[in-house]
Amino acid sequence: MANEKVEFTPVLLGSDFNVYGMARSLYQKYHRPVKAYAAAQLAPTRFTKIVDLTIVAGFDKDPVWIETMKKLKDQYRDHEEPVILIGCGDGYAELISQHKDELADVFVCPYIDYKLLKTLNNKERFYEICEKYDLPYPKTKIITKAEWEQDPTNVPQPFEYPVALKAANSVEWLDVHFEGRKKAFRIQSREEFDKILRLSYENGYQSDFILQDFIPGDDSNMRVLNAYVDQNHHVKMMCLGHPLLEDPAPAAIGNYVAILPEYNEEIYHTIQTFLEAVKFTGYANFDMKYDVRDQKFKLFEINLRQGRSSFFVTLNGYNLADYVVQDYVTKELADKPVVYGNDDTTKHHLWLGVPVKTFKKYARNNPNKQAALQLIKDKRVGTTYEYSEDMNLKRWALIKWMNHNYVKNFDQYFKQNKG
Repeated sequence: MANEKVEFTPVLLGSDFNVYGMARSLYQKYHRPVKAYAAAQLAPTRFTKIVDLTIVAGFDKDPVWIETMKKLKDQYRDHEEPVILIGCGDGYAELISQHKDELADVFVCPYIDYKLLKTLNNKERFYEICEKYDLPYPKTKIITKAEWEQDPTNVPQPFEYPVALKAANSVEWLDVHFEGRKKAFRIQSREEFDKILRLSYENGYQSDFILQDFIPGDDSNMRVLNAYVDQNHHVKMMCLGHPLLEDPAPAAIGNYVAILPEYNEEIYHTIQTFLEAVKFTGYANFDMKYDVRDQKFKLFEINLRQGRSSFFVTLNGYNLADYVVQDYVTKELADKPVVYGNDDTTKHHLWLGVPVKTFKKYARNNPNKQAALQLIKDKRVGTTYEYSEDMNLKRWALIKWMNHNYVKNFDQYFKQNKG
């Protein structure tokens, strides 16, 4: 089907790298700018011709969100072509799922039902599901606020240090602020453990924490997988990435900044079986880490949206944003075979979120880094935000500024948080 004859209107929610990556994927194929709505303007979607962004104060939460969406419903009600709603953050994905019944008469909402979302989104229930479907995950203990209040300096901690600690409620955690706050913690001592719990609960966090046995090894033991599952709950695409470097800045720990494409039949089979068993729909993103102690990939979580770094999928030849178009607009996806990404190494591209010099300096030296350096040498490398068809003087200067900040952050935080 010729691109110009495919009529649809995508509406992206957010203004971050994820939004830019999805907009760029669509622009590369259809050459039309994409409409986006967000609560705030973030750097990746500034000075761009491919994202038409509208800022609505308070749009990241109800009631502003649903009130705005009802106005958009009226605007698009008589639209002949499908209007596809794509949330590019945890909060937006949850809001679409929560209000799907109110929105689905006008918008295509490629999301699971809210009940299933709350089960998968909750890290505690997710690990129960891992048990049910025999998915390996790190040894885990749940810490409740009530447990902490009972005895703030004697919360049971059954693992050896270091331990991993993260908020069970990632959406609520966004609104918690204190000096030393991180997206995830690698804690070295009992003293540090007690301090983080105290600061978190004293600064308004209400939900549970996930305490985990820390899987040894550096960032290069991580894997990330993006998948698309069609409206009939059939997996249609999976693309595995091998992160070689993560952002060390406190607010961004866990954000990948270098991903090498990888093929792994066992991981693909395991994830496909799981997604189809729970009757998933739409985009999914998994983080996992290889545990040398038992030679298994342990799942950390599932994100019910495409990942922040998921442009690596499009970069490697699998246009991530177009799967939803093929599913709901052209309806051609149902008859297509499953794509198990990256089986052909001659087509591999390295995805970077930092300047090449930063990758060369900080990525651990191993055969994977050498493979990445060869891809750089062969000019098979790309980023989400540097797009030659969307370049102007202001955007060029913005990219220089973002890269400068990355260099600065690595110099400041790498040894402290990743060394």
